[in-house]
Amino acid sequence: MPVYHPHVLDALAAHGLMPTPDTPPGLLREAVNDLYRHEIRRLRDRCRAGEFPVTALAARVVELRRRYPLLSTPLRLWTID
Repeated sequence: MPVYHPHVLDALAAHGLMPTPDTPPGLLREAVNDLYRHEIRRLRDRCRAGEFPVTALAARVVELRRRYPLLSTPLRLWTID
């Protein structure tokens, strides 16, 4: 059973994910990645709809990426050995 680092649990909770002791880290990473992909597509669609200029897209993508630090964290660092 994995024991998650507290900062990982906090980051998961920020996305509405509450793992149980039986939840594998890989499954959670897939869920976080799916959420990120959904948001990046929404951002692209909003840009295409003219909600903001294309020149502002890169900055918004960077801002979005900052809300998903777990995607840059290797799975082996999500849990306590």
